[in-house]
Amino acid sequence: MKQLLRTNNPMQIIYAKALLSDEDINCFEMDVHMSVLEGSIGILPRRLMVLDADLAQARRILIENDFELEAE
Repeated sequence: MKQLLRTNNPMQIIYAKALLSDEDINCFEMDVHMSVLEGSIGILPRRLMVLDADLAQARRILIENDFELEAE
């Protein structure tokens, strides 16, 4: 799996997952429960992962919807 998105904004994760789901791209959210370790203040980013084969299409979908992604 490859990292598609890393953000502290839970709304971005929800929106990205919805966009990917509409295109039948499976994704997996990592670091969801890390906030327990940091005291639930939201400083540790969550990561959205996709299969290697889906990465290019997933990046295109998010960029078309105004997401700012890190360079590959």
